[in-house]
Amino acid sequence: MAGPISLPLYEKLPQKNTVQRVLDVTIFVLLLTLLAYRILSLKSNGFSWFFALLCESWFTFVWVVILSSKWNPVVYRTYPERLLFWVDELPPVDMFVTTADPTLEPPIITVNTVLSLLAVDYPANKLACYVSDDGCSPLTFYALLEASKFAKLWVPFCKKYGIHTRAPFRYFYDEEESPHDNSTEFIRKYTKMKDEYEVLKRKIEDATEKSIPCDLSSEEFVAFSDIERRNHPSIIKEGLVDGLPHLIYVSREKCPKYPHHYKAGALNVLTRVSGAMTNAPFILNVDCDMYANNSQIVFHAMCLLLGCKNGQDFAFAQSPQIFYDGLKDDPLGNQLVATQKYIGEGISGLQGPYYSGTGCFHRRKVLYGLWPDGCMETGGRSPNCVAGKLTDEGLRQSFGHSKEFSRTVERILSGLSGKADCPYDLSSSAEAANQVADCGYECGTSWGTKIGWIYGSTSEDILTGLKIHARGWRSAECKPDPPAFLGCAPSGGPASLTQQKRWVTGLLEILFSKNNPFIATLTAKLQFRQCLAYMYILSWGLRLIPELCYTALPAYCIIANLHFLPKVEEPAFLILAALFAIYNLHSLLEYCRIGLSIRTWWNNQRMGRIITMTAWFFGFLNVILKLLGLFEAVFEVTQKNQSSASGDDNHKDAGRFTFNESPIFVPATTLVLVHLVAMVKALLNLTHGRHESRIGEVICNVWVLLCFLPFLKGLFKKGKYGIPSSTICKSAALAAVFVYLCKRVSIA
Repeated sequence: MAGPISLPLYEKLPQKNTVQRVLDVTIFVLLLTLLAYRILSLKSNGFSWFFALLCESWFTFVWVVILSSKWNPVVYRTYPERLLFWVDELPPVDMFVTTADPTLEPPIITVNTVLSLLAVDYPANKLACYVSDDGCSPLTFYALLEASKFAKLWVPFCKKYGIHTRAPFRYFYDEEESPHDNSTEFIRKYTKMKDEYEVLKRKIEDATEKSIPCDLSSEEFVAFSDIERRNHPSIIKEGLVDGLPHLIYVSREKCPKYPHHYKAGALNVLTRVSGAMTNAPFILNVDCDMYANNSQIVFHAMCLLLGCKNGQDFAFAQSPQIFYDGLKDDPLGNQLVATQKYIGEGISGLQGPYYSGTGCFHRRKVLYGLWPDGCMETGGRSPNCVAGKLTDEGLRQSFGHSKEFSRTVERILSGLSGKADCPYDLSSSAEAANQVADCGYECGTSWGTKIGWIYGSTSEDILTGLKIHARGWRSAECKPDPPAFLGCAPSGGPASLTQQKRWVTGLLEILFSKNNPFIATLTAKLQFRQCLAYMYILSWGLRLIPELCYTALPAYCIIANLHFLPKVEEPAFLILAALFAIYNLHSLLEYCRIGLSIRTWWNNQRMGRIITMTAWFFGFLNVILKLLGLFEAVFEVTQKNQSSASGDDNHKDAGRFTFNESPIFVPATTLVLVHLVAMVKALLNLTHGRHESRIGEVICNVWVLLCFLPFLKGLFKKGKYGIPSSTICKSAALAAVFVYLCKRVSIA
């Protein structure tokens, strides 16, 4: 049905941001003015002044990085209705879902994600869904087996009636998704479908409560008998044909003597297994909690990936992470709406958005190490590669010793898709699939170094995207309406901070490695401003040091009778006052411009400070210990909850910050205690009439306590909303040491 190409599949739309640019530049000029004043007055001031200069120099660098990243915002508008006029036949897509722990990631969440993917509006014979179960759990497999039976009812129902939300738990229980058709036939079908889902849900819940969810002696489950989670052979099971997409369960082989590389290793196994079985030229990967919210998402992504010149433009199309059941006003600061809006659209105007680990459509040939000019990433720009083709020896060295898998690699690198024997007979590929899922298959190959998802960081997504951009590829943000995918954000303080700690640990691992973006800019094809955009996120952990020092300076100066700010009567004080006011007004306007509340802005401001002093502190510490050979970073799975209530906004405890015995809360608690001591000292000075010279420090002291208000309240509360006494004791000891040292400085 392809006809003359007259209309594009997508448009690149630059966004006007004149006011934002003016405010950005104003803040930058004020920062430079402040640095100039600090330098000129350095001789007449002490150590605290110099320390403030160092911190403010870092803040200026970070602002330059942010300014560069936001300067050219771009959005892409896609036109899926034009797609069939561009291509004679839609390309196949392999869909990957990853899960690792049935306790932290309940199977009912994975099931809903899988059902939403199976029901997307795309030819079923062009889709295959691969589920990686890194926990090798019979419960997860049982849930998928039952879900595959339900899918035979659910998918036709969705497509017949044009259901918009295709994750059953959202469709049946979200008030906004009430039945849209009042016909008798639809109401009858709707009721039946809801009852069937209740049965499915109850079966999975009942199995979850049992120590052994099913009879392991039966044919389907015999492979799960007598296995250990960290030491077992590969298990690959295929199901769902009958006019529906293939559904393939994969639990890769694990052995203690081989590293398994966490999520990156699981995705590489899925890449090889899918290559051996269906070999689609495009791959979608999602986390188990990210269901397909837009049934047209595959068409939207194909517009970006097929609508560019010669298919050599966009390596991947990334959808932003958006969350359902988000708490009102984002009290935990983990919904990242403003960041994704301004930074996400900004870097779309450069080489493109980061790969964020979920909701992303990849070109398989790019994951296989192909450069835009057709050469391969194998031991440098391999001379054995011509027009994307490797010699047989080169294929074995790079991709492993499976001959059948090597043939599928050749097809992809030659621009062909699928397998030579279409339609697919997946049972004939079972042996090759099991072979490439072996834990020792990658030894001596380029997997994880130049091919597939890259190893070396717990933030494998950012690292993989960085390596792709360094080869000269670009990426695009796929942002349809309604949103492409929706997931669940961590609820409660500990879960949110654990996720942030894992991110920062992985980001710093990249920064302190040969994969540093500055090296990629000098030695490869990473553009300089894209390098700065990567520095925005990779430097999160490094921000801890200047922010910690700058946050402690007001208390230090009050206790030690010093100062790090100009006096109120000095003209230079106006620089700081203007900088503080304009920055906060600017960020507040950014939130209001996209419909967020003032309270959301404040919650994100204070949580930014809390996350820095807790999660980022320990992420930084983890990487330092790793560099010293004293620690090895691990991938910590975040607790997933299908319905956040924490999600009930009307619940009196919704969004309240919670604590536990984790040492992650010690640094922030120590900081609060130090500032309380400083406030007492300031009040004592006030009673003696000695407050004039340090009003700026006192204002900063109050501001810090406001930012850490959950910790201040936590000192006086009990239970999960109170800071444990053991944490308070540790923090009090550290605070006493800090105050003692300040007093020694004051005496000296």
